[in-house]
Amino acid sequence: MTQEPLAYRMRPTKIEEIVGQQHLVGEGKIIWRMVAAHRLSSMILYGPPGTGKTSIASAIAGSSKYAFRMLNAATDSQKDLQIVVEEAKMSGTVVLLLDEIHRLNKIKQDFLLPHLESGAIILIGATTENPYINVTPAIRSRTQIFEVNSLSETDITNAVKRAITDKEKGLGQYNIVLDDNAMLQLSRATNGDLRSALNGLELAVLSTKADKKGVVHISLPIIEETVQRKALSADKDGDAHYDVISALQKSIRGSDTDAALHYAARIIESGDLPILARRLTVIAYEDIGLANPPAAQRAVTAIQAAQTLGFPEARIPLANAIIELSLSPKSNSAYKAIDSAISDVRHGKSYDIPNHLKDAHYKGSSELNHGVDYTYPHDYDNDWVAQQYLPDKMTNIQYFHPKGNSKVEQQLFDVYQTLKSRQENGLN
Repeated sequence: MTQEPLAYRMRPTKIEEIVGQQHLVGEGKIIWRMVAAHRLSSMILYGPPGTGKTSIASAIAGSSKYAFRMLNAATDSQKDLQIVVEEAKMSGTVVLLLDEIHRLNKIKQDFLLPHLESGAIILIGATTENPYINVTPAIRSRTQIFEVNSLSETDITNAVKRAITDKEKGLGQYNIVLDDNAMLQLSRATNGDLRSALNGLELAVLSTKADKKGVVHISLPIIEETVQRKALSADKDGDAHYDVISALQKSIRGSDTDAALHYAARIIESGDLPILARRLTVIAYEDIGLANPPAAQRAVTAIQAAQTLGFPEARIPLANAIIELSLSPKSNSAYKAIDSAISDVRHGKSYDIPNHLKDAHYKGSSELNHGVDYTYPHDYDNDWVAQQYLPDKMTNIQYFHPKGNSKVEQQLFDVYQTLKSRQENGLN
Protein backbone atom coordinates (compact mmCIF):
# COMPACT_ATOMS: atom_id res chain seq x y z
CA MET A 1 0.00 0.00 0.00
CA THR A 2 1.27 3.48 -0.90
CA GLN A 3 2.23 5.52 2.11
CA GLU A 4 0.31 8.75 2.60
CA PRO A 5 2.19 11.99 1.79
CA LEU A 6 4.13 13.64 4.60
CA ALA A 7 1.72 16.59 4.70
CA TYR A 8 -1.15 14.16 5.32
CA ARG A 9 0.73 12.20 7.99
CA MET A 10 1.72 15.36 9.87
CA ARG A 11 -1.85 16.63 10.07
CA PRO A 12 -2.57 17.59 13.71
CA THR A 13 -4.80 15.40 15.85
CA LYS A 14 -5.35 17.97 18.58
CA ILE A 15 -5.69 21.72 18.62
CA GLU A 16 -2.34 22.32 20.35
CA GLU A 17 -0.52 20.85 17.33
CA ILE A 18 -1.91 23.32 14.80
CA VAL A 19 0.75 25.38 13.03
CA GLY A 20 -0.04 29.10 12.90
CA GLN A 21 -3.57 30.62 13.04
CA GLN A 22 -3.08 31.57 16.68
CA HIS A 23 -5.69 34.29 16.28
CA LEU A 24 -8.20 31.42 16.10
CA VAL A 25 -6.69 28.45 17.94
CA GLY A 26 -4.34 30.07 20.45
CA GLU A 27 -5.24 29.79 24.12
CA GLY A 28 -8.24 31.96 24.89
CA LYS A 29 -9.15 32.49 21.22
CA ILE A 30 -12.49 31.62 19.65
CA ILE A 31 -11.90 28.08 18.33
CA TRP A 32 -9.82 27.16 21.40
CA ARG A 33 -12.77 28.25 23.55
CA MET A 34 -15.22 26.20 21.48
CA VAL A 35 -13.15 23.08 22.00
CA ALA A 36 -12.50 23.78 25.70
CA ALA A 37 -16.20 24.35 26.39
CA HIS A 38 -17.35 21.44 24.20
CA ARG A 39 -19.61 23.91 22.40
CA LEU A 40 -18.68 23.48 18.77
CA SER A 41 -20.61 25.34 16.11
CA SER A 42 -20.48 25.04 12.35
CA MET A 43 -17.99 27.34 10.68
CA ILE A 44 -16.41 28.33 7.39
CA LEU A 45 -12.65 28.68 7.13
CA TYR A 46 -11.41 30.67 4.18
CA GLY A 47 -7.94 31.59 3.04
CA PRO A 48 -5.09 30.58 0.69
CA PRO A 49 -4.23 26.92 -0.02
CA GLY A 50 -1.99 25.09 2.43
CA THR A 51 -2.68 27.36 5.39
CA GLY A 52 -4.27 24.80 7.68
CA LYS A 53 -8.00 24.71 7.01
CA THR A 54 -8.08 20.92 6.92
CA SER A 55 -5.66 20.75 9.85
CA ILE A 56 -7.92 22.92 11.99
CA ALA A 57 -10.91 20.71 11.18
CA SER A 58 -9.09 17.47 11.97
CA ALA A 59 -7.66 18.94 15.19
CA ILE A 60 -11.11 20.10 16.30
CA ALA A 61 -12.45 16.60 15.74
CA GLY A 62 -9.48 15.01 17.51
CA SER A 63 -9.64 17.33 20.49
CA SER A 64 -13.40 16.86 20.87
CA LYS A 65 -13.29 13.08 20.24
CA TYR A 66 -15.88 13.33 17.47
CA ALA A 67 -15.74 11.27 14.29
CA PHE A 68 -14.15 13.22 11.43
CA ARG A 69 -15.16 12.91 7.79
CA MET A 70 -14.01 14.79 4.69
CA LEU A 71 -16.03 15.45 1.56
CA ASN A 72 -15.81 17.80 -1.41
CA ALA A 73 -18.86 19.94 -2.18
CA ALA A 74 -18.14 19.85 -5.91
CA THR A 75 -17.30 16.19 -6.52
CA ASP A 76 -19.01 14.19 -3.78
CA SER A 77 -22.67 13.31 -4.17
CA GLN A 78 -25.72 13.70 -1.98
CA LYS A 79 -25.45 9.98 -1.28
CA ASP A 80 -21.99 10.58 0.23
CA LEU A 81 -23.52 13.24 2.47
CA GLN A 82 -26.29 10.84 3.42
CA ILE A 83 -23.77 8.23 4.57
CA VAL A 84 -22.19 10.80 6.92
CA VAL A 85 -25.61 11.80 8.25
CA GLU A 86 -26.55 8.17 8.92
CA GLU A 87 -23.27 7.69 10.78
CA ALA A 88 -24.07 10.73 12.92
CA LYS A 89 -27.51 9.32 13.73
CA MET A 90 -26.01 6.01 14.83
CA SER A 91 -22.88 7.09 16.68
CA GLY A 92 -23.42 10.73 17.61
CA THR A 93 -22.09 14.02 16.30
CA VAL A 94 -19.78 13.96 13.27
CA VAL A 95 -17.41 16.77 12.29
CA LEU A 96 -17.69 17.11 8.51
CA LEU A 97 -15.02 19.01 6.61
CA LEU A 98 -16.64 20.09 3.36
CA ASP A 99 -14.00 21.34 0.97
CA GLU A 100 -14.87 23.88 -1.74
CA ILE A 101 -18.03 24.76 0.13
CA HIS A 102 -18.62 27.66 -2.25
CA ARG A 103 -19.54 25.03 -4.88
CA LEU A 104 -22.27 23.39 -2.79
CA ASN A 105 -25.43 23.19 -4.88
CA LYS A 106 -28.94 23.83 -3.58
CA ILE A 107 -29.98 20.16 -3.46
CA LYS A 108 -27.05 19.19 -1.23
CA GLN A 109 -27.49 22.35 0.80
CA ASP A 110 -31.17 21.67 1.48
CA PHE A 111 -30.28 18.12 2.51
CA LEU A 112 -27.64 19.31 4.98
CA LEU A 113 -29.45 22.22 6.63
CA PRO A 114 -31.74 20.29 9.02
CA HIS A 115 -28.80 18.21 10.26
CA LEU A 116 -26.82 21.37 10.97
CA GLU A 117 -29.80 22.72 12.87
CA SER A 118 -30.06 19.56 14.99
CA GLY A 119 -26.33 19.48 15.75
CA ALA A 120 -25.88 16.00 14.29
CA ILE A 121 -23.37 17.48 11.85
CA ILE A 122 -20.76 20.05 12.82
CA LEU A 123 -19.95 21.51 9.42
CA ILE A 124 -16.53 22.99 8.78
CA GLY A 125 -16.55 24.45 5.31
CA ALA A 126 -13.24 25.18 3.63
CA THR A 127 -12.80 27.57 0.73
CA THR A 128 -10.27 29.84 -0.93
CA GLU A 129 -13.13 32.09 -2.09
CA ASN A 130 -14.67 34.92 -0.09
CA PRO A 131 -17.67 33.27 1.61
CA TYR A 132 -19.48 36.58 1.99
CA ILE A 133 -19.70 36.65 -1.79
CA ASN A 134 -19.57 33.03 -2.91
CA VAL A 135 -21.37 31.02 -0.21
CA THR A 136 -25.17 30.98 -0.12
CA PRO A 137 -26.90 33.02 2.60
CA ALA A 138 -28.62 29.89 3.97
CA ILE A 139 -25.24 28.32 4.82
CA ARG A 140 -23.66 31.59 5.95
CA SER A 141 -26.46 32.25 8.41
CA ARG A 142 -25.80 28.90 10.10
CA THR A 143 -22.03 29.20 10.36
CA GLN A 144 -19.37 31.41 11.83
CA ILE A 145 -16.86 32.67 9.29
CA PHE A 146 -13.15 32.71 10.13
CA GLU A 147 -10.29 33.85 7.91
CA VAL A 148 -7.05 31.86 7.98
CA ASN A 149 -3.80 33.57 7.03
CA SER A 150 -0.74 32.50 5.09
CA LEU A 151 1.76 30.94 7.46
CA SER A 152 4.86 32.91 8.45
CA GLU A 153 8.41 31.77 7.76
CA THR A 154 8.69 30.87 11.44
CA ASP A 155 5.54 28.75 11.26
CA ILE A 156 6.86 26.86 8.22
CA THR A 157 10.29 26.41 9.80
CA ASN A 158 8.85 25.01 13.03
CA ALA A 159 6.61 22.59 11.12
CA VAL A 160 9.53 21.40 8.95
CA LYS A 161 11.72 20.81 12.02
CA ARG A 162 8.94 18.80 13.63
CA ALA A 163 8.49 16.70 10.49
CA ILE A 164 12.23 15.99 10.35
CA THR A 165 12.38 14.75 13.95
CA ASP A 166 9.03 12.93 14.20
CA LYS A 167 9.85 9.22 13.98
CA GLU A 168 6.25 8.04 14.03
CA LYS A 169 4.56 10.22 11.40
CA GLY A 170 7.40 12.25 9.94
CA LEU A 171 10.88 11.63 8.56
CA GLY A 172 12.59 10.92 11.86
CA GLN A 173 13.77 7.51 10.65
CA TYR A 174 16.19 9.29 8.32
CA ASN A 175 19.40 11.00 9.46
CA ILE A 176 18.66 14.34 7.80
CA VAL A 177 20.92 17.37 7.67
CA LEU A 178 19.07 20.35 6.19
CA ASP A 179 21.34 23.31 5.40
CA ASP A 180 20.31 26.66 6.85
CA ASN A 181 19.92 28.31 3.46
CA ALA A 182 17.88 25.33 2.27
CA MET A 183 15.56 25.78 5.26
CA LEU A 184 15.23 29.48 4.44
CA GLN A 185 14.30 28.67 0.86
CA LEU A 186 11.80 26.05 1.97
CA SER A 187 10.12 28.52 4.32
CA ARG A 188 10.08 31.40 1.84
CA ALA A 189 9.61 29.97 -1.63
CA THR A 190 6.41 28.14 -0.67
CA ASN A 191 4.73 31.47 0.18
CA GLY A 192 3.11 30.37 3.42
CA ASP A 193 1.83 27.06 1.98
CA LEU A 194 2.82 24.36 4.49
CA ARG A 195 1.59 21.55 2.26
CA SER A 196 3.99 22.66 -0.49
CA ALA A 197 6.85 22.97 1.98
CA LEU A 198 6.34 19.46 3.36
CA ASN A 199 5.88 18.01 -0.13
CA GLY A 200 9.14 19.64 -1.21
CA LEU A 201 10.95 18.39 1.88
CA GLU A 202 9.69 14.83 1.47
CA LEU A 203 10.64 14.69 -2.20
CA ALA A 204 14.09 16.02 -1.36
CA VAL A 205 14.66 13.38 1.33
CA LEU A 206 13.30 10.43 -0.64
CA SER A 207 15.25 11.33 -3.78
CA THR A 208 18.62 12.06 -2.12
CA LYS A 209 20.99 9.20 -1.42
CA ALA A 210 22.50 8.94 2.02
CA ASP A 211 26.28 9.29 2.25
CA LYS A 212 28.59 6.61 3.67
CA LYS A 213 27.68 7.67 7.22
CA GLY A 214 23.98 7.34 6.48
CA VAL A 215 23.40 11.13 6.39
CA VAL A 216 20.84 12.51 3.95
CA HIS A 217 22.29 15.93 3.22
CA ILE A 218 19.72 18.39 1.83
CA SER A 219 21.35 21.44 0.26
CA LEU A 220 19.89 24.63 -1.23
CA PRO A 221 20.09 23.40 -4.87
CA ILE A 222 18.11 20.29 -3.91
CA ILE A 223 15.33 22.34 -2.29
CA GLU A 224 15.32 24.76 -5.23
CA GLU A 225 14.66 21.78 -7.47
CA THR A 226 12.00 20.10 -5.35
CA VAL A 227 9.97 23.29 -4.75
CA GLN A 228 10.76 24.61 -8.25
CA ARG A 229 11.77 28.04 -6.99
CA LYS A 230 15.19 29.64 -7.22
CA ALA A 231 16.57 31.45 -4.19
CA LEU A 232 17.25 35.17 -4.52
CA SER A 233 20.76 34.44 -3.28
CA ALA A 234 22.62 31.57 -1.69
CA ASP A 235 23.77 33.66 1.27
CA LYS A 236 23.69 31.71 4.52
CA ASP A 237 21.65 34.16 6.57
CA GLY A 238 19.21 35.07 3.82
CA ASP A 239 19.93 38.81 4.03
CA ALA A 240 19.87 39.09 0.23
CA HIS A 241 16.15 38.26 0.29
CA TYR A 242 15.55 41.55 2.07
CA ASP A 243 18.36 43.36 0.26
CA VAL A 244 16.72 42.77 -3.12
CA ILE A 245 13.34 43.98 -1.84
CA SER A 246 15.02 47.06 -0.36
CA ALA A 247 16.91 47.73 -3.60
CA LEU A 248 13.65 47.50 -5.57
CA GLN A 249 11.92 50.13 -3.45
CA LYS A 250 14.91 52.46 -3.42
CA SER A 251 15.30 52.16 -7.19
CA ILE A 252 11.64 53.08 -7.78
CA ARG A 253 11.92 55.91 -5.22
CA GLY A 254 15.03 57.13 -7.07
CA SER A 255 13.24 56.90 -10.45
CA ASP A 256 15.72 54.38 -11.92
CA THR A 257 13.42 52.28 -14.08
CA ASP A 258 16.03 49.82 -15.31
CA ALA A 259 17.33 49.07 -11.82
CA ALA A 260 13.77 48.61 -10.56
CA LEU A 261 13.02 46.14 -13.35
CA HIS A 262 16.25 44.26 -12.63
CA TYR A 263 15.49 43.78 -8.95
CA ALA A 264 11.87 42.92 -9.72
CA ALA A 265 13.13 40.25 -12.15
CA ARG A 266 15.15 38.67 -9.34
CA ILE A 267 12.05 38.43 -7.16
CA ILE A 268 9.98 37.12 -10.08
CA GLU A 269 12.55 34.40 -10.74
CA SER A 270 12.35 33.39 -7.07
CA GLY A 271 8.59 32.96 -7.49
CA ASP A 272 7.76 35.20 -4.54
CA LEU A 273 4.66 36.94 -5.88
CA PRO A 274 3.18 37.80 -2.43
CA ILE A 275 6.25 39.75 -1.27
CA LEU A 276 6.49 41.59 -4.61
CA ALA A 277 2.78 42.46 -4.53
CA ARG A 278 2.98 43.73 -0.95
CA ARG A 279 6.09 45.80 -1.59
CA LEU A 280 4.76 47.44 -4.76
CA THR A 281 1.53 48.32 -2.96
CA VAL A 282 3.52 50.01 -0.20
CA ILE A 283 5.70 51.84 -2.73
CA ALA A 284 2.66 53.13 -4.63
CA TYR A 285 1.33 54.92 -1.56
CA GLU A 286 4.51 55.61 0.41
CA ASP A 287 6.75 56.97 -2.35
CA ILE A 288 4.42 58.19 -5.10
CA GLY A 289 1.28 58.90 -3.09
CA LEU A 290 -0.36 62.27 -3.64
CA ALA A 291 2.12 63.28 -6.33
CA ASN A 292 0.33 60.95 -8.73
CA PRO A 293 -2.75 59.31 -7.15
CA PRO A 294 -3.98 57.74 -10.45
CA ALA A 295 -0.64 55.91 -10.80
CA ALA A 296 -1.02 54.49 -7.29
CA GLN A 297 -4.54 53.32 -8.13
CA ARG A 298 -3.40 51.77 -11.42
CA ALA A 299 -0.55 50.01 -9.60
CA VAL A 300 -3.00 48.41 -7.18
CA THR A 301 -5.17 47.28 -10.12
CA ALA A 302 -2.09 45.81 -11.83
CA ILE A 303 -1.08 44.02 -8.62
CA GLN A 304 -4.58 42.54 -8.26
CA ALA A 305 -4.40 41.35 -11.87
CA ALA A 306 -1.01 39.76 -11.20
CA GLN A 307 -2.34 37.93 -8.14
CA THR A 308 -5.25 36.61 -10.21
CA LEU A 309 -2.98 35.50 -13.07
CA GLY A 310 -0.08 34.09 -11.09
CA PHE A 311 3.33 33.56 -12.64
CA PRO A 312 4.48 33.61 -15.41
CA GLU A 313 1.78 35.98 -16.76
CA ALA A 314 1.82 38.07 -13.57
CA ARG A 315 5.09 39.62 -14.71
CA ILE A 316 3.27 41.65 -17.39
CA PRO A 317 0.94 43.81 -15.24
CA LEU A 318 3.72 44.08 -12.65
CA ALA A 319 6.08 45.51 -15.27
CA ASN A 320 3.46 48.12 -16.20
CA ALA A 321 3.18 49.17 -12.57
CA ILE A 322 6.93 49.23 -11.94
CA ILE A 323 7.66 51.41 -14.97
CA GLU A 324 4.90 53.91 -14.21
CA LEU A 325 5.81 54.14 -10.53
CA SER A 326 9.48 54.65 -11.38
CA LEU A 327 8.72 57.49 -13.78
CA SER A 328 6.05 59.18 -11.64
CA PRO A 329 6.69 62.29 -9.54
CA LYS A 330 7.35 61.34 -5.94
CA SER A 331 5.89 62.44 -2.61
CA ASN A 332 5.83 60.92 0.86
CA SER A 333 3.69 63.71 2.33
CA ALA A 334 0.75 61.45 3.23
CA TYR A 335 3.07 58.85 4.80
CA LYS A 336 4.83 61.56 6.83
CA ALA A 337 1.52 63.18 7.80
CA ILE A 338 -0.05 60.03 9.28
CA ASP A 339 3.20 59.09 11.07
CA SER A 340 3.31 62.56 12.59
CA ALA A 341 -0.29 62.21 13.78
CA ILE A 342 0.41 58.75 15.22
CA SER A 343 3.48 60.11 17.01
CA ASP A 344 1.35 62.77 18.68
CA VAL A 345 -1.15 60.19 19.87
CA ARG A 346 1.61 57.94 21.21
CA HIS A 347 3.03 60.90 23.13
CA GLY A 348 -0.22 61.51 24.96
CA LYS A 349 -1.84 64.13 22.74
CA SER A 350 -5.27 62.53 22.84
CA TYR A 351 -7.15 65.49 24.20
CA ASP A 352 -10.90 65.82 24.67
CA ILE A 353 -12.98 65.76 21.53
CA PRO A 354 -15.01 68.99 21.13
CA ASN A 355 -18.53 68.47 22.52
CA HIS A 356 -20.26 69.35 19.27
CA LEU A 357 -18.50 66.43 17.53
CA LYS A 358 -19.43 63.80 20.11
CA ASP A 359 -22.05 61.13 19.43
CA ALA A 360 -25.60 62.37 19.96
CA HIS A 361 -27.51 59.23 18.94
CA TYR A 362 -28.72 58.27 22.41
CA LYS A 363 -31.19 59.56 24.94
CA GLY A 364 -29.71 62.10 27.29
CA SER A 365 -26.85 63.20 25.01
CA SER A 366 -28.21 66.76 24.87
CA GLU A 367 -28.06 66.99 28.66
CA LEU A 368 -24.32 66.38 28.34
CA ASN A 369 -24.13 69.02 25.59
CA HIS A 370 -22.97 66.33 23.15
CA GLY A 371 -23.60 67.18 19.50
CA VAL A 372 -25.76 70.17 20.39
CA ASP A 373 -23.86 72.87 18.48
CA TYR A 374 -22.75 70.70 15.58
CA THR A 375 -23.23 72.41 12.20
CA TYR A 376 -24.13 70.13 9.27
CA PRO A 377 -21.82 71.01 6.32
CA HIS A 378 -24.27 69.72 3.67
CA ASP A 379 -26.67 72.54 4.58
CA TYR A 380 -24.17 75.12 3.26
CA ASP A 381 -22.77 76.15 -0.10
CA ASN A 382 -20.04 73.80 -1.33
CA ASP A 383 -20.97 71.46 1.57
CA TRP A 384 -18.59 73.26 3.92
CA VAL A 385 -18.92 75.41 7.02
CA ALA A 386 -16.33 76.79 9.41
CA GLN A 387 -16.26 74.97 12.74
CA GLN A 388 -13.65 73.47 15.04
CA TYR A 389 -12.78 69.79 14.58
CA LEU A 390 -9.47 69.34 16.41
CA PRO A 391 -9.28 69.25 20.23
CA ASP A 392 -8.88 72.66 21.88
CA LYS A 393 -5.17 72.18 22.60
CA MET A 394 -4.36 71.22 19.00
CA THR A 395 -6.17 73.81 16.88
CA ASN A 396 -2.94 75.05 15.28
CA ILE A 397 -1.52 71.63 14.39
CA GLN A 398 -0.53 70.90 10.77
CA TYR A 399 0.37 67.39 9.64
CA PHE A 400 0.13 67.76 5.86
CA HIS A 401 3.26 69.29 4.30
CA PRO A 402 3.34 68.79 0.51
CA LYS A 403 6.53 68.21 -1.46
CA GLY A 404 5.43 70.36 -4.41
CA ASN A 405 6.56 67.78 -6.95
CA SER A 406 3.31 67.70 -8.88
CA LYS A 407 0.40 69.92 -9.84
CA VAL A 408 -2.01 67.42 -8.29
CA GLU A 409 -0.45 67.65 -4.85
CA GLN A 410 -0.10 71.42 -5.09
CA GLN A 411 -3.77 71.73 -5.99
CA LEU A 412 -4.67 69.64 -2.94
CA PHE A 413 -2.49 71.85 -0.76
CA ASP A 414 -4.06 75.01 -2.16
CA VAL A 415 -7.48 73.69 -1.09
CA TYR A 416 -6.03 72.64 2.27
CA GLN A 417 -4.61 76.13 2.91
CA THR A 418 -7.77 77.91 1.80
CA LEU A 419 -10.01 75.82 4.05
CA LYS A 420 -7.64 76.07 7.00
CA SER A 421 -7.47 79.85 6.67
CA ARG A 422 -11.24 80.21 6.38
CA GLN A 423 -11.74 77.93 9.37
CA GLU A 424 -9.25 79.82 11.54
CA ASN A 425 -10.98 83.09 10.65
CA GLY A 426 -14.50 81.72 10.95
CA LEU A 427 -15.31 82.51 7.33
CA ASN A 428 -18.01 80.51 5.51
